[in-house]
Amino acid sequence: MDKKKLKKTTLAVHAGTRKDDAFGAINGPIYMTSNYRLPSDGTFIDWSGSNTNIYARNRNVNQMVLQERLCALSGAEDCVIFGSGVAALAGIFTTFLDSGDHVIVSEVCYSATNILLRKVFPKKYNIESSFVDTTDIEAVKKAIRPNTKLIHLESPGNPTTGLTDIAAVAEIAHKNNALVSVDATFGSPILVNPTLLGADLEIHSMTKYINGHGDSIGGCVLSTTENIDKLKELALVNYGGVLSPFNAWLVSRGLATLPLRMAQHSKTALKVAEFLEAAPEVRFVSYPGLNSHPQHELAKKTMGDQFSGMIAFDINGDQEVHQKFINALNLVTHAVSLGDIESLIIYYDQESDKLPYYPEIYRKGFFRFSVGLEDADDLIEDIQQAFKACGVKKK
Repeated sequence: MDKKKLKKTTLAVHAGTRKDDAFGAINGPIYMTSNYRLPSDGTFIDWSGSNTNIYARNRNVNQMVLQERLCALSGAEDCVIFGSGVAALAGIFTTFLDSGDHVIVSEVCYSATNILLRKVFPKKYNIESSFVDTTDIEAVKKAIRPNTKLIHLESPGNPTTGLTDIAAVAEIAHKNNALVSVDATFGSPILVNPTLLGADLEIHSMTKYINGHGDSIGGCVLSTTENIDKLKELALVNYGGVLSPFNAWLVSRGLATLPLRMAQHSKTALKVAEFLEAAPEVRFVSYPGLNSHPQHELAKKTMGDQFSGMIAFDINGDQEVHQKFINALNLVTHAVSLGDIESLIIYYDQESDKLPYYPEIYRKGFFRFSVGLEDADDLIEDIQQAFKACGVKKK
């Protein structure tokens, strides 16, 4: 059977599977070993660990299974997994950037990305960054410098859900001899495949949708084998950003249901977003599946008919009203992270140091809402009773 013709729901279950268990187990074993027996028959040993099991920091069997499955879902040539999404990001920045280089970065980006490229890298490594609205292609063009080596995007962006035209940015970057990296965590490999749109490096925090059950952290980078080998040598082997075999096994287990979960997350989130858009208590709502979203047409073009489970919205009222709203929710948990089976919400208040970099509508504060797998009507009812409990004003 030609695996290239298999659908993602099938690949999520079967890609990377190894039927080499001595006892005939259907589920793959967890290879809890720190090192492996080396060949003594003169067989060539690849000490980088690219093709030989040597030491668990170089690679382990559970890591290999997960990497192959991620490649199958994303369409990328190769993959490397890390102990966290931040380790994956730091691995890219330290591997492909040198002192004196310049980076263009989405002004809306994950907190660790913001800190690394806005504070750490300029001071420690003489690497400058320009934070721009990458949803505006002209702004990206204007930010290009002779020493620009990387354009780093988030699409959809965390936490505002803005989308960037990855193909258009890739064309600009490659004309100027720069690489493009895309953090596609909000979409997962089911909905967003940056390398198929021209990006050089695709990043996911596997802690989120890929694992999906809130019980493991991890990160991955998908790219060409040439780029992945560079990342493995520096960031995995010599920086030690390895994911444990047990956590790789947990993520692989979660990945098997990823296509089904993303379909349900998307279906529920759209219904909740439509309710929020019509609610007089709501100041604004941003969800790529809504016609009102600034990049809705781009979302349809790049994500198809599913738009993930991430919503940004705000309600009328001061900070006390917002806190009362969060406290009144029963089914939705006030917590960081996203992409879990249960709904999670976090409030970006006016003291957040990132608000000045966001589009104006977000600068009064807002909620990032990760819609889980609960029934949409139940979530809406929970939100409605929280509106009443917090005393939010109707517009």
